[in-house]
Amino acid sequence: MSVPVDPAQIAAAARALESGALVAFPTETVYGLGADAENPAAVAAIYAAKGRPQDHPVIVHLAPGADLDYWAAEIPDEARQLAAAFWPGPLTMILKRAAHIPPAVSGGQDTVGLRCPAHPVAIALLQQFKGGRGGIAAPSANKFGNVSPTTAQHVRDEFGADGVLAAVLDGGPSQVGIESTIVDLSRLATHGPVLLRPGQVSAEAIAAVIDRLPAAPDVAAPRASGTLESHYAPHTPVAMQDTATLKRTLEQLQRAGRKVALIHYSDLPAAHAQTRLPDSPDGFAYALYASLRAMDTTGAELILVEAPPVGGAWLGVNDRLRRAAHGSTGIVHGLLNQELTI
Repeated sequence: MSVPVDPAQIAAAARALESGALVAFPTETVYGLGADAENPAAVAAIYAAKGRPQDHPVIVHLAPGADLDYWAAEIPDEARQLAAAFWPGPLTMILKRAAHIPPAVSGGQDTVGLRCPAHPVAIALLQQFKGGRGGIAAPSANKFGNVSPTTAQHVRDEFGADGVLAAVLDGGPSQVGIESTIVDLSRLATHGPVLLRPGQVSAEAIAAVIDRLPAAPDVAAPRASGTLESHYAPHTPVAMQDTATLKRTLEQLQRAGRKVALIHYSDLPAAHAQTRLPDSPDGFAYALYASLRAMDTTGAELILVEAPPVGGAWLGVNDRLRRAAHGSTGIVHGLLNQELTI
């Protein structure tokens, strides 16, 4: 990724973080809202700015080559193998938190989520911050539950009027476009690895490194970022349907005079507003959040999304869309029957 890195801006942002301020910065997945992970007051400012529940953990971002032993109390061999294989990159590992790391970053749990991002601006910032020895706690740079930002302008749209950010570092559009894969390695002896959130790094890719396929989340799994049933949602309701059903729904809603926005990858009838995404999982993921944000500004009463293929590399995209559309049952029926006013 060729992105200019302004040393003066990086140095100023690092100083702001060291003073306890909040800084938004790009990663290859989405833009993060960053604070000094070892400053509880600064971490609390993240929660306040986002309106984030206090028990919902954040991820700590580390520079390449960071000392994992400083951050985690127990580091299994599998964690070091995965770090060697996927860092810098879109993989977050949940490990037992070192006792001196503030519990604020983990929502009060005894675990901590760690990752090393691949974006050159993020790496430069992490290397400058505390001489590369610090960690930046950073959930996505949006109000809690909203669509994650994949450009600096998205961040400004969320927080520009609030005056809570010391800086917004612009690194261009995020190249992955959805949040990192999260794998729990804190309970290997009893549960093995557990996939808490799918992303670009697949369960199969993880298994190829550690020779153990991550299991599905269990009720005792640690809480992790972005795993609530309703998340990543625009203000306009979202409904996801298979291609055949969506064609019929779109025609019915248009006959009823409803304004519908459409996100699709197949040939479909025209809508009030629409955007066509690539039919590959990486291309779809890259454009998804920007498309949801764009369709949210069109005055549509509903955003219809053509359901992507299931399984494999599409798992992360489907996970985000399922959460964005959570609670939408009945919205289409309501619009057709003019029972819903949006």
